[in-house]
Amino acid sequence: MTPAQADISSIDAVETLLTSQGYVAGRALSTVTFLALKLGRPLFLEGEAGTGKTEIAKTIAAALGRRLIRLQCYEGLDAASAVADWNFAAQMIALRLAEAQGATTGLDLFSDRFLIERPLLAAMRPQPGGAPVLLIDEIDRTDEPFEAFLLEALSDFQVTIPEIGTIRAPEPPIVILTSNRTREVHDALKRRCLYHWVDYPGFDREMQILQSRLPGLSQTLSAQVVAFVQRLRREDLFKRPGVAETIDWAKCLLALDAVTLSPEVIGDTLGAILKYQDDIQRIEGAPAKKMLEEIRAQLEMA
Repeated sequence: MTPAQADISSIDAVETLLTSQGYVAGRALSTVTFLALKLGRPLFLEGEAGTGKTEIAKTIAAALGRRLIRLQCYEGLDAASAVADWNFAAQMIALRLAEAQGATTGLDLFSDRFLIERPLLAAMRPQPGGAPVLLIDEIDRTDEPFEAFLLEALSDFQVTIPEIGTIRAPEPPIVILTSNRTREVHDALKRRCLYHWVDYPGFDREMQILQSRLPGLSQTLSAQVVAFVQRLRREDLFKRPGVAETIDWAKCLLALDAVTLSPEVIGDTLGAILKYQDDIQRIEGAPAKKMLEEIRAQLEMA
């Protein structure tokens, strides 16, 4: 099936489509994704970092054959950085050249030739293959004024540039917003979206994710990796490892030709799953060895 023929007519079809791209989604996530596509509503995904929120936007774009346009949010993000800006240097050159030629009358300094298109404006333009997927990533990193600015874009799928006017999307983009919940996002923004909390997966689904991403990893090592990471998430850590860290760690173990987990291998590769020195110091050595013994016993019983 080509992207243009992708079937999104039911929840099962959407779940199959995501799986075909290597994204193992639970029923609830498949349902809200289906509804967002069916109703043309923005999808707001909230959850811990590394749980696959950003990845689903990439997966949908690849599955449907649409362009992915990503707006990476950060503190201080403003309309000029998100929508469009003017190429001041090019405007000045054109103006000086027109003055030298005595032809300034018909010069339009606020035409498309001088416009620097940013993600939100690009998402409102027609795209080959259909409406693009607009990923507004980590919206919780922005300021509240930018959230208010987004309301127009998400309500009416349009943006306003003072010098040009309002530009409306001929076909609404597929909008996905993500948040790591470092702060609460305003209700006015959430009301315009379908909402889903993306939690850490259970053991079976994380095994499926790992096997789909790394089919060369043995079943035994996959089970040990997933069990150990899930055990780590029950610890009082500054930053619990997400699915992204599970995959990264498994890749490291494959590169090291590891056949099974051992205290030595865990100690050598702990930085692939824990990103803060305090967390590493808390786990390495005897605690890691004890956890390994626990998960081995659990896996043997299973």
